[in-house]
Amino acid sequence: MLEAVEGELVDLSVSASAPSGELRVTIPSVLSQSNFTEQIAAFSRTYPRIKLFLDFSDTRRALIDDGFDIAIRMGPKAKNTATSRKLFSVERKLVASAEYLSSRPGPDDPKDLIGWDWLALTPAQNVPLEFGKSDGVQATIKPEAHIFANDAQALYRLARAGAGLAIVPDFLACEDVEAGSMSYVLPDWKLRAIDVFATWPANAPKHGLIHLALDALSQR
Repeated sequence: MLEAVEGELVDLSVSASAPSGELRVTIPSVLSQSNFTEQIAAFSRTYPRIKLFLDFSDTRRALIDDGFDIAIRMGPKAKNTATSRKLFSVERKLVASAEYLSSRPGPDDPKDLIGWDWLALTPAQNVPLEFGKSDGVQATIKPEAHIFANDAQALYRLARAGAGLAIVPDFLACEDVEAGSMSYVLPDWKLRAIDVFATWPANAPKHGLIHLALDALSQR
C-alpha cells in the first residue's frame, strides 16, 4: 500500500505543469563523448526542476543495490521488455592511426588482418569478429590482442597513438578520420552495431519521472 501511495505521488508530480524530483542514472563512460549527453541536456532544459545525478562509469552498477533509477547499458540485440527499452544503436568502426597503416600493405579482407597488432576491450576478449559487406559476403576472424583495456576511450587513444587496430564506437573516431590522423580499416566491411538500452526497476510508476525521461531519451 505504501508503494502504491508513493507511486501515485510521483505520478502527480509528473502530471503537474512543472515536474520535479530526482533521477539517478548510471551510464557507460564512453557515451559521455556522444550526442547522448546533448539529449540529457535537452531533457534538463525542458524539465529544470528535475535534479539529475549522472554516474558515467565503465563499472557495471546495480540498479537497486546502488540506488539508481535508470541504468543505461550497451550490448548486442537489445529487446524491449517490461523493464527495458532500446534507445538507439551505435555503429562500430575498425580503426587505426594513419602512421600505423603507412607501414603495412592495405588489407582487402578481414583475414588479411590476422597477425596485426590488435587492441581489445577486456570484456570482449577472445570474441570472434563478424564482418559483412553490402553484397552479403561475410567473414569471421578471431584475432589475438596484445593490449587489453576496460575503457573504450582509453582503447581509442592507444590506437590513435599507433599501438594497433581497435574497434570503437564511430563517434569517437569521426573527427580524427576527417582530419586524416586516423583511418577506417576495411571501410567496405561492416561490424554489427551495438545497441544502447535502458533498464529500470519493475515498480517504477508508468507515468513517473523514469518514464518521462525514457520517452525523451528515446527520441533521436
